[in-house]
Formats: sequence, structure tokens, C-alpha cells
Amino acid sequence: MNVAVAAGPGASGALRPRGRGGGAVADLAAAVRELEATRPRWVWADTHEVYPALLDAGVRVGRCHDLALTEGLLLGYEGRHDEPRSAGAAHARLHGLPVPQEPHGPRARQATLFEEEPPAPDAELVAEVHADQLGRIEAVADPRRFRLLVAAESAGALIAAEMGREGLPWREDVHDELLTGLLGPRPVHGMRPARLQALADQVSAAFGAPLNPDSPQQIIRAFKAAGLSVASSRAHDIKDVDHPGVAPLLAYKELARIHSFHGWAWAGQWVRGDRLRPEYVPAGVVSGRWATSGGGALQIPKVLRRVVVADEGWTLVVADAAQLEPRVLAAMAGDDGLARAAGQDDLYRALARSFGGERDHAKIAMLSAMYGGTSGDAPKLLAVMRQRFPRAYQFVEDAARTGEEGGLVRSWLGRTSPAPSARWRELVLGPEGRRAARDRGRFTRNFVVQATAAEWALTLMAVLRGLLPAPAALVFFQHDEVMVHCPAELAGEVVTAVGAAAEEATRLLFGATPVRFPMQALAVRCYADAK
Repeated sequence: MNVAVAAGPGASGALRPRGRGGGAVADLAAAVRELEATRPRWVWADTHEVYPALLDAGVRVGRCHDLALTEGLLLGYEGRHDEPRSAGAAHARLHGLPVPQEPHGPRARQATLFEEEPPAPDAELVAEVHADQLGRIEAVADPRRFRLLVAAESAGALIAAEMGREGLPWREDVHDELLTGLLGPRPVHGMRPARLQALADQVSAAFGAPLNPDSPQQIIRAFKAAGLSVASSRAHDIKDVDHPGVAPLLAYKELARIHSFHGWAWAGQWVRGDRLRPEYVPAGVVSGRWATSGGGALQIPKVLRRVVVADEGWTLVVADAAQLEPRVLAAMAGDDGLARAAGQDDLYRALARSFGGERDHAKIAMLSAMYGGTSGDAPKLLAVMRQRFPRAYQFVEDAARTGEEGGLVRSWLGRTSPAPSARWRELVLGPEGRRAARDRGRFTRNFVVQATAAEWALTLMAVLRGLLPAPAALVFFQHDEVMVHCPAELAGEVVTAVGAAAEEATRLLFGATPVRFPMQALAVRCYADAK
């Protein structure tokens, strides 16, 4: 049963079961809790706007249909990526009304002081947009796959809200100790930590003049004054430059990044009660990968992993998919030789045996095929790849050629690449046309693989969420890695659930395939111990 949900002010709202009348409810959370026993699929405008309030009231739901995320998928499929995706915008398009514009980015901005908040979609509007979306889904080339994509995307939105509320275990005392050891005592506001200041002084001394290492312009000018030309102040452009200022400058950059993105001020904003509570953004990247609108959880440096510690009596089950994207390519392309290699735990070692070469060479060949690499030994290894695994090689070559010609490519389930921009169309007609075409070809070549890998990971999480024994909970997700926080006595059950979820995700996406997607799950007390 589908139930349309309209969230009103406070705790009120409206429900409309499909095919039946509905109406306003004074306590939306209580009404949802009562109906949840029938395992409905909740249909609402935006999970980010509705679900956190339900979680705050102690209500978790099994499944939903997120209108905004689904509209984004459908608009992309129809080649209309840039159009607003909100339920209100979808309803306006349905009735030929002016479409309300939305700001760029994954989250709509809040109204300013003198603006009115747009009215929340009512249950009738939600039901009407939902019915239209169901019809459009049936019109795509493969509705079964697209329905799975919509279900996985919507489940991801539920998981993102739940993880944000659950929080990632984060020992504040260990974090403070680590920062103090790396940077020195916490400085007063506006001042550099002692270690950073000492490195800044070393940089200035090496160049013979006061220099702000945070200023790219000053760094480039300082190198120029020393008779050295650098393309930028980035680490990869200066690391091989022969100058005494390089070593302290690189050390400064590494520590300054930790101070800026995961330092004391960051912790004060995002860490509460020994929990990191970031704001995850499902489908924040065009390939379907997640992003964050705050908290930076997807870029936790390795040095900070020892801050992620399970509660007393609990454990962290950390699992990641080994060589996910090459396995996805093997399953999509239906290449028998590559599929046999992907049936092994170490795909690159299996490839090396078929190459008659070394593992590192096999890895370079595979990554070059997926990402369009052409430097070093890549061309020679690609020739071997083309000969041994022709269907896999042709699969990504076809995607690249489509992109070079300005076409759209799709993931396995139907997520669609953005159309080329007007600027790109101008460039391909000019002297830089071939380069612009190749750049887009590299993007579409990678898109079909990366987007499908994101779909597999989302499906895995959706299945795993339903298999976890209470009170175990997902607390972290990053591309091909998941983390579950659970009582220590449930660790074995959770590890088994991870393996079962990987098998089920593979079956749902690819059916009967010889390709294996092993999830290496490990129960640890501290995140740093998982690597």
C-alpha cells in the first residue's frame, strides 16, 4: 500500500492511503507509527524535510518513495537535468503552471527573514505527482531496473537521515589529544596553532621574506622570485621542486587542512555527545554518489580514524567492497574472461595471471580502461586489455564515444549523465574541440561504471538495513564502505548480514552472474584498526 504524506507545521500533517480518502491528523508521528505495522510505502515530497521529525518522535519507517529524488532521476533520464525537481515544481509542470525555481545545489536554501516559506505540499498534490512519476517510470526502456533505482535512492534518503541522527561514534577527548599532539595547544580564536606557526616561520625563513603559506599568490610569487616556476601552490605541483621551503610548506599544508576541516572549531559545530552528526546528501554527485552539506564525513583523514571508537561493550563492523568498480564493469559488459577473474577475491591478481604479467600492471590496465588513462605504460597495457577482454573494453569505449559525440549515457539501472553544456558545444567547434571531446568521453566512460557501483552500494545498504538485528545501526557510508555500530555480542551476526546483503544486492542488479562482490567485514573497537 502507498500512503501519501503531507507534513504540516509542528507535528501535524495529512495522510492519504492510495485509493482511499484521507485527511488531516493532529499527531503525524502517531498516525505513521500505527500504519507502519502494515508495511506501507510512504510517499512524501522530500525525506530530508519529513523524516527527521519522525525520527525525533521515535518513529522509523521501512520504506518510502521520495518525490524529489525520483523527479531528479526522471528529469535526468529525459535529458532535463537542470530543471527543478521539487514536488511543487513537478506538480506545476504537470498542470502547465509557472515552475517555482530552486537554488543550485542539493539542498534548497531557507527563506530569508522577509521571505515567506513556500507552503508544504498537501497530500493530494503528493499523490498526484506520485501517480505521474509511476507512469513515467513505466515509460523508460527498462522499468524493472528503474524501479529498483528509485527504491534504492529513496532507501538511501532514509538511511542518510537515520545515520545523521544516530551519529558516528567520535571520542571528543581522543580528538582533542590528537589535535594537540599534531598542532600544539588549542590557540585563541584567529591565531594559528603553535606547530603551524613554527612551520610558517620556517617557510618564510627559507624564502628570505615574510610569507603567508595560506596564500597561493604569495607562494607562487615567492617561487618566482627564487627563479622557480610552479603551475600552482598545490602539493602535487611543488613536491618535486628543489627548494628548502618545500618540505615545511608541504608539512604546513597537511596540518593546516586538518586544522581547517577537522579541527577544534569543526568539532564544536558537528560533534555532540561523542557523536559526529554530519548532514549526508544522497545523490549529491551526478553519478549518484553521496556528498555532505556539512560535517565532512566523507573526507575523514586516516590520521583521525583512531578517534572513531565504539562505545563500551559495543563494536564497529567495518566492511568495504574489494575492487568494486572493475567487478561492476565485468557484470555489466558480460565479458566471460573478465567475469572469471572477477569471480576471485583478488581481481587484479586473477587478471595478472591471465595477462601473464604482474598484478600492478593488471591494475593499471583495468583503471586505464575505466578512466581513460593514456600515460606511462597504459597504452601498451590497454592493448592487452582489448585483446583479452574485448567486451569489457568495448563497453567503456562505446560510452566514451557517446560522450565525445555529445550524447547521454546511462548506468545499469538508468541514472543518466548530464547533457553537455552550451560552453562545451562551443568548444568542440573550435580549435580545442578534440580535447573537449576527449574530456567528455573520459567522463562518460567513467560515469557508466561509477554510477552503477553507486547503485550496487545503495542496494547493499538498503538490504543490510533490513537485516541488521536491533539495536545495531548503520553509522557510516562512503562510496564502497559501510560501518555498523552494534553490541559486541552481535558482531558475528552483523558480519553475516553484510555478506548476505552483498549477495542479494548483486542478485537484484545483475541476476545470475559469475562475478563475485566480496565484502570484507571486520569487527574492531576502533576504526583505525580496520585498515
